[in-house]
Amino acid sequence: MKNYILLILATLVLFSCKNEKSDKDQSQDLKATSQEVNVYTHRHYEADQQLFQKFEEQTGIKVNVINASADELIQKMTLEGDKSPADVLITVDAGRLHRAKTSGLLQSVSSSILDSIIPPHLMDKDKNWFALTKRARVIAYAKDRVNPEELSTYQALTDAKWKNKILIRSSSNIYNQSLLASIIAHQGDNEAKTWVEGVVQNLARSPKGNDRDQVKAVAAGEGDLAIVNTYYVGMLANSDNPEERKVAESIGIFFPNQNTTGTHVNVSGAGVAKYAPNKENALKFIEFLVSQEAQKIFALSNYEYPVNPNVEISETLKNWGTFKEDTINLSLLGENNKKAVILFDEAGWK
Repeated sequence: MKNYILLILATLVLFSCKNEKSDKDQSQDLKATSQEVNVYTHRHYEADQQLFQKFEEQTGIKVNVINASADELIQKMTLEGDKSPADVLITVDAGRLHRAKTSGLLQSVSSSILDSIIPPHLMDKDKNWFALTKRARVIAYAKDRVNPEELSTYQALTDAKWKNKILIRSSSNIYNQSLLASIIAHQGDNEAKTWVEGVVQNLARSPKGNDRDQVKAVAAGEGDLAIVNTYYVGMLANSDNPEERKVAESIGIFFPNQNTTGTHVNVSGAGVAKYAPNKENALKFIEFLVSQEAQKIFALSNYEYPVNPNVEISETLKNWGTFKEDTINLSLLGENNKKAVILFDEAGWK
């Protein structure tokens, strides 16, 4: 009987050890598989790849990247639902970030690091997304044909003196939609409608191409003014192509609305995915992207304005001077996006 009891006790000890080892192994396996972050990104720059590598080196967390357009990524996440492997969504412009939020693809997160670095107007009011970089939407003008003292505000571009002189891309472009959404937020629907109709009357040609194409068209004499993002002019100014550098040298940069609301700014930004399987890693990743080290790479390599106030801008941007930026909460740009699209359509802005 004694031997039988000893046998039972020995069996129980072996079973307990086996279970303990199994639990330990499972914990190690879980830790191994969780040391990653799945990033769905609309951005496609070498600077970003450099940052992903630095994050991996510093944290040991592997960055798995899915690149596609914003619309494709939002649709992909929608179709994947709660089975989506996405941890972080990165895209350009507050309008798109707002669409991802209202589509239920992002979640609210709390971070003292993000709160201490990013100004309140550059993040979603519910903390669903956070700006990573800024781009000012400015007036690029032909130096040999336009006196910058003639320029003042976005609203003044409706003046008859700019008839057949303005170049800008399609109304389907999110940058233009967000600019108009900011005018709606500041001045209301009627003033925004007047602005749209006035600009349409002053277009030098039917809207086409991207922002770089608008700048090139100004240099070629197709128009005297273009509404563009600073990032694109920075890329032209630092291009390996001497013809593109020549284009950039022929135009000046003017920051509108310095005595009123400030120059409109749009952003690239990131949010933690609603069903992020690696939420902790996702938050660490976004916090890293607003660190001084990461923001310096954004600023110097990509000619974007940093959201971290402790980081200097590139020499190219310094040459354009300082400016007052519009500090409207960018969530309002997304909220007014539908109104902007309707006003564009009604005015015949293609």
